[in-house]
Amino acid sequence: MTKLMRELVKNRKLIFELAKADFRKRFVGSYFGVIWMFVQPIVTVLIYFMIFQLGFKSVPPIPGVPYVIWLVPGIVPWFFFQEAMNAGTGCLQEYHYLVKKVVFNVEVLPVIKLVSCLFVHAIFVMIMIAMFFCYGRLPLATWIQLVYYSAALSVLILALTLITASVQVFFRDMAQLVSILLQFGMWLVPIMWAPEMFDNFPPKVLPILKLNPIHYIVTGYRDSMIAGNWFFERPMQTVYYWVVTLVLLALGLRLFRKLRPHFSDVL
Repeated sequence: MTKLMRELVKNRKLIFELAKADFRKRFVGSYFGVIWMFVQPIVTVLIYFMIFQLGFKSVPPIPGVPYVIWLVPGIVPWFFFQEAMNAGTGCLQEYHYLVKKVVFNVEVLPVIKLVSCLFVHAIFVMIMIAMFFCYGRLPLATWIQLVYYSAALSVLILALTLITASVQVFFRDMAQLVSILLQFGMWLVPIMWAPEMFDNFPPKVLPILKLNPIHYIVTGYRDSMIAGNWFFERPMQTVYYWVVTLVLLALGLRLFRKLRPHFSDVL
C-alpha cells in the first residue's frame, strides 16, 4: 500500500491529465455532450420519487423530511460507486495499448477511471446541495464530511476495481457480472427504502444489512446532509468499514501484482 501511495503521488499530474482526457472522450461526437451524463441519474431519481412518494405514498423514514430529500443523499454516492465500478472493471482492456508498454505503471489505470468518475460525483454533490437549498434546508457543519465519505468510498472502489479489473483480463464476463451485482446492490444497501418504512420488518435483518460497506457510506451521506451526525459518533461501524476496506485493498493489490506480468500476453 505504501508503494502504491508513492506511485500515485509521483504520477499525480499524469493521472489528473489522463482522467480529464477520459472524462472528455466520453462525449466526443455527442451533440449534447456532458448533459447526457446527468440525464439518466436525474430521470432515475424522478422515477423513484413518483413511484414511492406519489404512487405508493410511502411515509418518509425521517419524520418531517420529504422523501426526495432523504433519497438523494443515498443515491448520489451509489451513482458514483456504480459508475466507477463499471468503468474501472474494464480499464485494462480499454487501455490495452498502455498495458503493453513496459515503462508504464498499469496500477494507475484504475485510479484514472476513479478520478474521472470523481469529477462527475463532485458535480452531483453540488446539485444535491443546491436542491437542499431549494427545499429551504439550511447548511450544516457536517456537510463538510462529504469529503471524508467520498474519500472513504474512493478507497473501497479502488480496492474492488483492482480485483475486478485483474479478473476481467482473463474472464471477459466479469464486466457483465459486476453490472448484474450492482443492480441487486442498489436494493440491498438499502437506498430506495428503509426498515422504518415497514411495520413488520425483521429486526434481525438490519445487522446483516450493515455488513455491507456501502451501507456505512450511504448512512454517512444522510447523517451529514440531514441528521447532522458526525462519523465518529459511529465508532464501531467506522472501524469495521476501514478494516474491511483495507483488507480488500491489500487483497486487490496482491492479486493485481501477481497477474500483472500476464496482462500484456492476454491483451
